[in-house]
Amino acid sequence: MESTTILAQGEGLTFHLLWPAVPDLVWGTVAFLIVATAIYKFAWPAFMSTLDERAEKIENGLKAADIARAEITEERADLDEQIRNAHRDAEQIREKATANAKSIVSDAQAQARTEAGQIIDTAQLRIVADTDAARRTLRSDVGALATELASRIVGESLTDVELAKRVTDRFLDELEASTVPATQEA
Repeated sequence: MESTTILAQGEGLTFHLLWPAVPDLVWGTVAFLIVATAIYKFAWPAFMSTLDERAEKIENGLKAADIARAEITEERADLDEQIRNAHRDAEQIREKATANAKSIVSDAQAQARTEAGQIIDTAQLRIVADTDAARRTLRSDVGALATELASRIVGESLTDVELAKRVTDRFLDELEASTVPATQEA
C-alpha cells in the first residue's frame, strides 16, 4: 500500500488510510475499555437477570402447560369414564324398563284372563239361573194353561191343588218327551 504524506504547517506527519494514529488508537481503546467495564459491571448483570427471569418464566409456563395438559388428559379420561358409566346405567335402566313393561303386560294379561274367566263363569251361572227361572215360569204358565184346557175339556174346574199339579206334571212330561226326540233329530 502506499503511504501518503501530509504536511501540515511545517510538521512532517505521515497518514495511513487503514491504520489510525497511535494516540487515537490508545484513547479509543481506553474509552472502549471504560465503556465495556461499565456495561460489564452495571448493565450486564441487569440484562442477565432479566434474561434469567424470562427463561424462568418461560420454563414455569412450559411446566404449567405440561401440568395443565396432564390435568386435561386426566379430566378427559374421567369424563370418558363417566360417559361410559352413564351409557351403561342408561342401558340398564332401559333393560329394567323393558323387563318391567313385559312384567306389567304379562300381569295385565293374566289378570284379564282371570277376570274374563270370572265373567264367563258368572255369565254361565246367570244363564243357567235365567234358564231355570224361564223353565219354572214356562212350566207354571204351561201348567196353568194345561189346567185351564183340561178344565174346559172335562168341563169341571180343577180346584184341587194336588190334582191340578198331577195333571200339569203329566202334561209337561209328555210335552218334554215329545220335544226331546225332535231336538235330537235336528
